[in-house]
Amino acid sequence: MSVTQEQVVDYIKNLKLGEVKSLIEILENELGVSASAPVMAVAAGGAAGGAAGGEAAEEQTEFDVVLKEAGPNKVKVIKEVRAITGLGLKDAKGLVDGAPGTLKEAVSKEQAAEIKEKLEGLGAKVEVK
Repeated sequence: MSVTQEQVVDYIKNLKLGEVKSLIEILENELGVSASAPVMAVAAGGAAGGAAGGEAAEEQTEFDVVLKEAGPNKVKVIKEVRAITGLGLKDAKGLVDGAPGTLKEAVSKEQAAEIKEKLEGLGAKVEVK
């Protein structure tokens, strides 16, 4: 019995963030690819196509927030990560313990700055990409 693409998508939709991260790592290792490569290629292709005639590339509008390390107030950081991501306690703790890790993807500049400010206020190290 073969599995349809729709069934695969439904399965992935129901995974927790930690499970998705693990699945991505397995696929990257198994297939010898990087999940971030297509995004970069699309972004580079879009910038190259839009930068005709010496025009500057478009300003980045979507940002990823990456937790580099939890810092001294790990419990408070876990609580804030839960609030930011909507994850359960176990998944939020796993994300904080497994730092560095992406907390939010494709958020606005303002939202990324707000998340970074909150977490750095608790002593965590955060990077916005």
